[in-house]
Amino acid sequence: MTRNMPRQRKSNSQSKSSHNESSSSSGADDNTSSTRTFKALSMCKTFVGVFFLAVAVYVGTIGYLETRVNTPLDEEKAVQATGLNVPERYWGTYRPGVYFGLKSREPKSPVFGMMWYELSASVHKGIRHWCEQNDNLQTYTWLYHDGVTFGEQVISDSPHTIHTSFIKTPGGEHGGQWTARINITSRASSRTPFVLVWYAALDESLGPEPEARIWMEQAAIVGHTPALKNFKIQIVPYKGAPLHTSYAEAHAPGLHQLKEKFYSLLRVERHPKLGRLAVLDMDDVLVDKEKSVNFIPIQMLVEAPYVVDIVYSAEEQAPPPLTGDLYTKELETKKKAYEERFENEFKLTEKGYKAEDVSVARAALSNMVGGIGYFYGAGRVQSPYTREPVPYWRAALYTAVPSRPFFPRGFLWDEGFHGLLIGRWSLDVQLDIAAHWLDLINVEGWIPREQILGVEALARVPKEFVVQSNAAANPPMLLLQVAQLVRRRAREFRAPHRRAALHRMFPRLQAWYQWFQTTQKGEEPTAYRWRGREDDGLQLNPKTLTSGIDDYPRASHPSHIERHVDLRCWMFAAADAMATLAKALDRESDKYEATRDQLGDEDLLNELHWSHHTQTYADYGLHTDAVRLERQQPKNKQEQPKMVRVVSAPPQPRLVTSALGYVSLFPMLMKVLKPNSPKLGKILDMLDNPELLWSPYGLRSLSKSAPLHMARNTEHDPPYWRGQVWLNINYLALHALKHYALAPGPHAARAAHLHAALRDNVVRNVLSEYKRTGYLWEQYSGEDGRGSGCRPFTGWTALVVLIMAEDY
Repeated sequence: MTRNMPRQRKSNSQSKSSHNESSSSSGADDNTSSTRTFKALSMCKTFVGVFFLAVAVYVGTIGYLETRVNTPLDEEKAVQATGLNVPERYWGTYRPGVYFGLKSREPKSPVFGMMWYELSASVHKGIRHWCEQNDNLQTYTWLYHDGVTFGEQVISDSPHTIHTSFIKTPGGEHGGQWTARINITSRASSRTPFVLVWYAALDESLGPEPEARIWMEQAAIVGHTPALKNFKIQIVPYKGAPLHTSYAEAHAPGLHQLKEKFYSLLRVERHPKLGRLAVLDMDDVLVDKEKSVNFIPIQMLVEAPYVVDIVYSAEEQAPPPLTGDLYTKELETKKKAYEERFENEFKLTEKGYKAEDVSVARAALSNMVGGIGYFYGAGRVQSPYTREPVPYWRAALYTAVPSRPFFPRGFLWDEGFHGLLIGRWSLDVQLDIAAHWLDLINVEGWIPREQILGVEALARVPKEFVVQSNAAANPPMLLLQVAQLVRRRAREFRAPHRRAALHRMFPRLQAWYQWFQTTQKGEEPTAYRWRGREDDGLQLNPKTLTSGIDDYPRASHPSHIERHVDLRCWMFAAADAMATLAKALDRESDKYEATRDQLGDEDLLNELHWSHHTQTYADYGLHTDAVRLERQQPKNKQEQPKMVRVVSAPPQPRLVTSALGYVSLFPMLMKVLKPNSPKLGKILDMLDNPELLWSPYGLRSLSKSAPLHMARNTEHDPPYWRGQVWLNINYLALHALKHYALAPGPHAARAAHLHAALRDNVVRNVLSEYKRTGYLWEQYSGEDGRGSGCRPFTGWTALVVLIMAEDY
């Protein structure tokens, strides 16, 4: 303890001294502490500021990215004139999804149409209105349709045959006037009463338009819209007289429910001579008095033969619409003029085709242009930056449709093929169509591949196909089509209005082309990959819907390493098309030519896609052929067993050489290969082999030797592009073969021989199936040539007209 005493004293002394020092230096320490605190607070504030700035930037960026998917491209609109500014195309049969209907090219146009049904005690067919495959009509087809002034259609619904036609009378300020004729005949032995319905309706899906209204007045439908002003629809019997007539003034929930609304308006009435009849209730049918009349059906009970003219007239217009004998005479005059024009354009009689074959070709063209519709609305789209689908902007679309019953709406790559024929018939109509499509491009340069505009279109699309993804491409056939029109008809493009239209289209085509180059690139230089493939474990081979050839076999396991040879060839052709358009407009073409030349380098192509083992071109990716579908028993016994894909050997990075088919032909189809290329000879060998792609009916989509030839993709998905013959690819093959036949080289003679043989096979089969069934079909069997898929399919199958004319 004594030893500790001094230490304690020292400690006290030090403590005192320290206390004095700390007392004297406490102000400095406090200042240092405050400074440090201030700096810490400043840093904290800075950090918080930077954090919130980053959050704001992130949120702003996300918000910006969210809106890009439905923001229009900021360029001059390609469509400069529509509606009343194009009087010759203002009225038309622009409702291809119904058996017969007319409307104008206005978003809120009144619509007019036909329904019918039969009074039979033994057969209950139901009301015909929308084109439906399940109606099983013997045929319905436009025999004549020039796309502008008139058309005639035959509908066979045994025992009755219905001829519908229309003629437009130009003049006045409101798109002219028109007459629609309905001619009903039946087999001599049939006395089945026929119920014909003609209606007028207003489309309120875009919101109410207070000035638009329709009503009955003195047995006529009278109406008013801001665009048309006052108009009238009169029912004028030409041959025969209705046994009974009734009508109703009602409010329909939408154009997609007109038939259902019509059903609800019927009531049974006992007629003294005709017995029990279903008639329209003309008294007090508008239950909700706050809703205006937007649907007026007129029902006529008739016996064949019966002919009636439906006459649309607008106020203060001249001359009056045609009726009666004058209509009959004018219709015959127009049909004769159509036949002469058709022969002048395609020269099929001159080429030796029989009259019955030429009539089929005329019907094919007529159905193509008769299937042009006018749609207005907003689709649903989604991007990776939108949590939920968002609406696209409201827009109009003037377009042909692939199939009136099954696909009565616009499809992007289909329209590229449609325009080859439509543009051959009417260049201005096709430029109008192309301009409408290009005005649907967004700020990213993307065009939604399927257009579902308006309530009628939406009502006919399965829910899973409604939303369009901005990662989804579609082959740029529309770009190739515009360039082909410019090459083939350069003199006509000297006209100021057409050249101006092309100038407006060019920046939009540029943006679309650049979108492909930005979004569809592969991992290897000059490689490309279709986006949108998903493996759900249920598909034998995951579909590639974006490629247009949906279930064509690709790599069995989708991955980012894939390389798709067809897309690479599409991009070669797209670059060439852009160079063509740039030169035609006196714009810079060097960058497009450079890309075309790079993608046309066969060494680079071969390095990525040529198989030395099979001597074919192929896709590349993670692949195994050891896949099959098996029924799996669920763990939950209450669930139904389902078919799932079973993989018995792991996939490897490799060329997909087992999928020999249309994709393997693309270096030839897009004319990437030089005329003297040895690889072209190998493709011609493969194409010419009946055990592979060649058939008496056209080129098969997938080789008979392929593991997935005609294999179902799921329990519910039959084969689609797995062996059937498709006219659009056969057209491309014929176009390419003609090209190589005319180009000096070692393969010219063989290409010419194959072209002639393939043309004859395709034409003979399409014509014979039309005569046998009354329809053009979506696809044809590679085994017996029979039509399959949906019908009528007068989209690209109508290219048979150009094939007959050898007009590529």
